[in-house]
Amino acid sequence: MSYTFVCFCLWLLDGVSGVYSDETVISVMEGDSITLNTDVTELQKDDQILWTFRLNSSETRIAEIYKQIVSIYDNKENNERFRGRLKIDEQTGSLTITNINKLHSGLYKLQIINGGVKHKSFSLAVYALLTVPVISDFLQNPSVSERSSEQNCSLLCSAVNVSAVTLSWYKGNSLLSSISVSDLSISLSLPLELECLDDSYSCVVAYSFINRTTHLNTTDLCQTCPDGQSESVKHLMIAVITLLLLLLVISASAVMMFNRRRRKQSAQETRTTVEEVDYTDAIITTNRAQDSETNGQNQTEYSEVSFR
Repeated sequence: MSYTFVCFCLWLLDGVSGVYSDETVISVMEGDSITLNTDVTELQKDDQILWTFRLNSSETRIAEIYKQIVSIYDNKENNERFRGRLKIDEQTGSLTITNINKLHSGLYKLQIINGGVKHKSFSLAVYALLTVPVISDFLQNPSVSERSSEQNCSLLCSAVNVSAVTLSWYKGNSLLSSISVSDLSISLSLPLELECLDDSYSCVVAYSFINRTTHLNTTDLCQTCPDGQSESVKHLMIAVITLLLLLLVISASAVMMFNRRRRKQSAQETRTTVEEVDYTDAIITTNRAQDSETNGQNQTEYSEVSFR
């Protein structure tokens, strides 16, 4: 009895001066169960495990193991929140809290006394259940049958009674838009305008650790994309344009190569013609013939031209 009292006094003193540097932050939703692990493989006979719960400035003992005897303190007035929800592992000293609600948010401290004192702490945040987002027609009127084919489709995704969440629109895996809120228990809405609907759109409401998704079905909210092929047609057009540009580049390259080859061939022919020209020297020989009828007074000169 006196040893237990001494250990308890040490725990109180060390709880005031001890340093809880190893703090683990845990986020859960209402109704979940969580186990706070001691990281002990097996407790020895004289090991003591002490669990406390701190909220604001109030700190109370909620469970302990001493000499392999388990004690759960959930029947006290200030521990009413834990009634029937605490379990402690006799071998490791790990603490399990079941059917969690917002009253269980706070700081849980662990002390392991086995000759020395080891500390761990867990900051537990409990969130309200995350409801599935609802998608509705933002314009309400006119009806779908009265919409013109050129009018955009206006949708609204809503989540009610949420806090610390992000509401987002996605197309496939691509984020289109999002909005975040930190206020408590409010309704959150996010609009989206489209030309037409297909089944690739979704609205997601998310905590940092979990999310809920509503996929947009092609219903009577708005007109559907023709045969759901809008994206396929767009991709096909891009492919055709790319192919035409590629053919144009190939054609231009072929014309340039043809013209270059033609100019090269013409230059070679001209060079060959110049090299084959022969230059000939002309020799003129003059002969004089005497006119017999004029008694040699008149003479005619005949010239012969020869080439070599």
